[in-house]
Amino acid sequence: MMMAIEPVDTVSQQVSAVDSSQIAIPELTVGVTAPLPYEPHHGFDINFFKSRTNPNTQPYTFLQDQTWVGLPVFAAGLLAKAEKQGFRQNYKNPNANIRLIKYNFHTEIDNYTQYVPLALSIGLHMGGVEGRSDWPRYWASAAASAAIMAGFVNGIKYTTSEMRPDGSTRNSWPSGHTATAFMAATILHKEYGLTRSPWYSVGAYTLATATGVMRVLNNRHWVSDVLSGAGIGILSTELGYGLMDLLFKNRGLLRNDMISYPDLRATPSFFAIEMGMGLGNRNLVLPPFQYNIPDLVTEGEDFSTDEPLHLKFRAATVVGAEGAWFFNPYIGIGGRLRVKATPIDGWSLLANQEQNDIEQFFQDPLISGAAQNIVLTVESHHLTEFAADAGIYFNLPLSSRFALGSKLLVGHSAMDDINIQATYTGKQLAINVSDDDLKLLPTDKTIEYEWDYIDIGATNSMKFGTGISLTYAYKNAFTWRIFCDYDYSRKTFTATYHPLGLFEGLSPDLVDFMAIFDWDMKQPFVSSAQKSLHQWVLGGALCVSF
Repeated sequence: MMMAIEPVDTVSQQVSAVDSSQIAIPELTVGVTAPLPYEPHHGFDINFFKSRTNPNTQPYTFLQDQTWVGLPVFAAGLLAKAEKQGFRQNYKNPNANIRLIKYNFHTEIDNYTQYVPLALSIGLHMGGVEGRSDWPRYWASAAASAAIMAGFVNGIKYTTSEMRPDGSTRNSWPSGHTATAFMAATILHKEYGLTRSPWYSVGAYTLATATGVMRVLNNRHWVSDVLSGAGIGILSTELGYGLMDLLFKNRGLLRNDMISYPDLRATPSFFAIEMGMGLGNRNLVLPPFQYNIPDLVTEGEDFSTDEPLHLKFRAATVVGAEGAWFFNPYIGIGGRLRVKATPIDGWSLLANQEQNDIEQFFQDPLISGAAQNIVLTVESHHLTEFAADAGIYFNLPLSSRFALGSKLLVGHSAMDDINIQATYTGKQLAINVSDDDLKLLPTDKTIEYEWDYIDIGATNSMKFGTGISLTYAYKNAFTWRIFCDYDYSRKTFTATYHPLGLFEGLSPDLVDFMAIFDWDMKQPFVSSAQKSLHQWVLGGALCVSF
């Protein structure tokens, strides 16, 4: 039996002028209570073991969480291991005091920055900012990631037994600090970067990159250690989260990812970790040293030489970080930090030849046995450049997943000196002048004296750069980029050669005596020249797009 419902005049009057097709009629379900609307959590959340699942969240699959970007980053570390073949310091003890750079940098901040992204993700959870997982799923995912990372790092460390650059221990490769930093960064990336804002990812990976750079500058790790550690950190977190996807399924999920892959027409901004091979100038020729020894001392003998100082370079190892923020899909501003280490051929051979000359000097019967130890130490076989650039970036989207890029940069370039350090241990010598004859005779005083034997450096300078790149939008805010960059700078290179610096400690009396003849033996011999540097870098980069 149908029941007639009388229309209400006031309602019919209100809707009479409205098109009935525009009126949304709620669907009624008989016998079922409609679910309450989702109310996000507000305020502090310290129910560390209470599980909850928000409605409308979809379960992840194991493969959905795997980007595998950690594998090529780890492989880049394997390729960079070849850099160590150019680092040999003290041919009698190749594992002592080797440095990637001569600059005396030291900080302990990297002991703490490795944990900052993890502390931030925990703090956001406690503050009630919902990320991907509830507390139990978060704890499980983080613990699994840390366990996998520790297993990889320690398993490789104590199997390969790579010597650290400072010669302290044989557990250099890969870097545990860097692996921890990138594991923590990827946790923050998954929990908040993919579900709330990509700026969480950018900040996390920037800090993780800084941690790796500080490990190199602290002389605790090679570049290869840092790259492999970064790859392990990313891969371990993805595997840890993937395993928890299998275990928890859809339980404990609060938010899903905002995007499956970046759209380069809408989000061309990026932060990149890059590695490449530097090409360009292969030779540095400096004019012959000017000895300027008084004729009264040389007695007519010619001590000059017409031979220039000729340095030959091999292909450089280049690592860096780069980022740009775009106003629109086509143009933006950004900057780049880059370190380029160029190996020099024959640097150790030069040290050996000079050491043989010193040892031959001490074969004179009057002073034989005075020298207990003479060591010429090569502090670095690499001419290392540190560069910071900023400028305009261009982007040309070819599709949602491919884009061409370019840039115009101006910046500052600083080069670290390369140096051969000399150390003498033995008896001090005194002068004996008689019958117009000068002799050096050992005394009873034992000394240890150190001085710069050869030093080659370059002036700081402006640099200009450009380049082209091809970017591919991959997955989970990650993009891959291949690039070819060109940089130009002009520098003055100066070499100081100080073989007579030995006598400042060995025989101060001789130095004072020669000053009578207007010969300052404390002054090194100098050679300098200006050179234009044309540098090409071919490489690849892992980017976070936002």
